Amino acid sequence: MAVGGGAPVSRLVVVSNRVADPRKTAAGGLAVALGEVLSNSGGLWFGWSGKLADEGVEPALHTHQAGPVKLVTVDLAREDYEAFYVGYSNGVLWPVFHYRLDLADFDAGYIEGYRRVNQMFARKLQPLLRDDDVIWVHDYHLIPLAAELRSLGCTQRIGFFLHIPLPPPLILAAIPGHDWLMKGLCSYDLVGFQSQADHEHFTRYIQAEAHAVAAGDGRWRVFNRTLHAGAFPIGIDVAEFGAITEAPEAREMYERMRREYSRRKLLVGVDRLDYSKGLPHRMRAFREMLARYPETRQSATLIQIASPSREDVSAYTEILHELESLCGSINGNYGELDWMPVRYMHRTVARARLPGLYRASRVALVTPLRDGMNLVAKEFLAAQDPQDPGVLVLSRFAGAAEQLTEALLVNPYDTEGTASAIHLALQMPQEERRERHAALLSTLRRTDVHWWCDSFLDRLRQAESEETGTPWLRL
Repeated sequence: MAVGGGAPVSRLVVVSNRVADPRKTAAGGLAVALGEVLSNSGGLWFGWSGKLADEGVEPALHTHQAGPVKLVTVDLAREDYEAFYVGYSNGVLWPVFHYRLDLADFDAGYIEGYRRVNQMFARKLQPLLRDDDVIWVHDYHLIPLAAELRSLGCTQRIGFFLHIPLPPPLILAAIPGHDWLMKGLCSYDLVGFQSQADHEHFTRYIQAEAHAVAAGDGRWRVFNRTLHAGAFPIGIDVAEFGAITEAPEAREMYERMRREYSRRKLLVGVDRLDYSKGLPHRMRAFREMLARYPETRQSATLIQIASPSREDVSAYTEILHELESLCGSINGNYGELDWMPVRYMHRTVARARLPGLYRASRVALVTPLRDGMNLVAKEFLAAQDPQDPGVLVLSRFAGAAEQLTEALLVNPYDTEGTASAIHLALQMPQEERRERHAALLSTLRRTDVHWWCDSFLDRLRQAESEETGTPWLRL
């Protein structure tokens, strides 16, 4: 395939744990952005099917054509699912990468299943690859994939993007086999992170543990090869989200919320139920605000949506019970016959309706204890009316805080400080709200999801041209 009679365009191959049809709005902005680039090159998206294979049966490949994009998925054996996905990815890497060593299960031997599935992914993917393909691997489930592909003789350019945080070197070093894991990360040509802080943690690690030598311009000599690394904060498709905000489902939600809460100031929180999101801390801060500022009683209502997430894991069951107890306590102590301070929902709300809820809210509470980026913060901003926008209260421990400096940044561990910030957000004058929102929206538009995609692939192209000078994917 050629563009304008020029050199052939390399095909993009995306690899991630789960695969989405990029033509469907419900898939989200990431799938849409990747789908755009995949479509331009007639690309391939490879990952887990979400299905478990029958015992003793070789995992099957499933192929589905989504326009010009080929979706290829593979089943997992139940044993591999338990070890790779539940055990190592979410029982070791997720808690450690979110700074929660106390919740990591280091002793179960899950690492062998993690290796086994990455090897199986490489074996299944390798025959589908072309010599000039460009491979982009996503997230913590697949850190060793490049090393496994290299061992099968793959010489293609391979980039990796980590969607969750990367902790400091000492926390990383607590993982048994951390040296093997991070050596695998160094098998990529480009490694991308959500924030400068995460990037710095990585470079400090490879210097201290692997004796990496800086080669300038984000390049490192490590394990006898050149590695590129950098921060590429992911964005949203601002135009697409704006269109969803104006669509009938979102408009209906907005009008209904405005009617039902016409005498209240609405606050909103939308999160997966996860210990990294700081939901109990948020509820304590909201309770502290009601206690310290009596004028907010009867006038402020928090709608908290906590989508179900991994409820078979004990840590999630505990946080669910704690959150339900806190919500019940706040409503019992402060509620009136015609007003409940907290409206708590433990279920998923359709993406098409959320923008209407965001636009109807005066304040968004995005207060994770640790987060790679947090796109809810950006979606809330994109859904606002620029003439009468709401206020974003954002944890300084979310990756988004590096970019969204005009938000009210808080320490979620500081209950009183967060309560004061929420009160400030509720009282903020319209002129200040407009100024903050205009600056934040400018950042969102400048660094949207298409900028993220282009920036990463352009940097990977630089790595390609430096070492091989071969034709590259054109966006």
